[in-house]
Amino acid sequence: MFKKLFSFFKRVVFYMFLLYSFNVVVSPIGFNIPINLFTVSCLSILGVPALFGLIVILVL
Repeated sequence: MFKKLFSFFKRVVFYMFLLYSFNVVVSPIGFNIPINLFTVSCLSILGVPALFGLIVILVL
Protein backbone atom coordinates (compact mmCIF):
# COMPACT_ATOMS: atom_id res chain seq x y z
CA MET A 1 0.00 0.00 0.00
CA PHE A 2 2.69 2.49 1.01
CA LYS A 3 4.86 1.45 -1.92
CA LYS A 4 2.11 2.36 -4.40
CA LEU A 5 1.38 5.61 -2.59
CA PHE A 6 5.07 6.53 -2.56
CA SER A 7 5.37 5.65 -6.25
CA PHE A 8 2.40 7.89 -7.08
CA PHE A 9 3.86 10.70 -4.98
CA LYS A 10 7.15 10.41 -6.88
CA ARG A 11 5.25 10.66 -10.18
CA VAL A 12 3.42 13.77 -8.96
CA VAL A 13 6.67 15.47 -7.92
CA PHE A 14 8.40 14.47 -11.17
CA TYR A 15 5.62 15.82 -13.36
CA MET A 16 5.41 19.03 -11.32
CA PHE A 17 9.10 19.62 -12.04
CA LEU A 18 8.59 18.64 -15.68
CA LEU A 19 5.74 21.11 -16.04
CA TYR A 20 7.74 23.83 -14.29
CA SER A 21 10.77 23.27 -16.52
CA PHE A 22 8.54 23.28 -19.60
CA ASN A 23 7.08 26.61 -18.51
CA VAL A 24 10.56 28.05 -17.91
CA VAL A 25 11.73 26.97 -21.37
CA VAL A 26 8.72 28.28 -23.32
CA SER A 27 8.00 31.39 -21.23
CA PRO A 28 9.99 33.68 -23.59
CA ILE A 29 7.47 32.83 -26.32
CA GLY A 30 4.59 33.74 -24.03
CA PHE A 31 3.22 30.21 -23.76
CA ASN A 32 2.40 28.89 -20.30
CA ILE A 33 0.59 25.84 -18.90
CA PRO A 34 -0.68 26.59 -15.39
CA ILE A 35 0.53 24.35 -12.59
CA ASN A 36 -2.61 23.35 -10.73
CA LEU A 37 -4.32 20.23 -9.43
CA PHE A 38 -5.95 19.38 -12.78
CA THR A 39 -2.81 19.60 -14.90
CA VAL A 40 -0.59 17.78 -12.41
CA SER A 41 -3.13 15.00 -11.90
CA CYS A 42 -3.56 14.58 -15.67
CA LEU A 43 0.19 14.34 -16.10
CA SER A 44 0.60 11.97 -13.15
CA ILE A 45 -2.08 9.60 -14.38
CA LEU A 46 -1.59 9.78 -18.16
CA GLY A 47 2.11 10.67 -18.42
CA VAL A 48 3.93 12.63 -21.09
CA PRO A 49 1.19 12.26 -23.75
CA ALA A 50 -1.02 14.33 -21.46
CA LEU A 51 1.54 17.15 -21.71
CA PHE A 52 1.19 17.13 -25.49
CA GLY A 53 -2.58 17.03 -25.09
CA LEU A 54 -2.52 20.06 -22.79
CA ILE A 55 -0.34 21.90 -25.30
CA VAL A 56 -2.81 21.13 -28.10
CA ILE A 57 -5.75 22.26 -25.97
CA LEU A 58 -4.05 25.55 -25.08
CA VAL A 59 -2.99 26.23 -28.67
CA LEU A 60 -6.50 25.73 -30.03
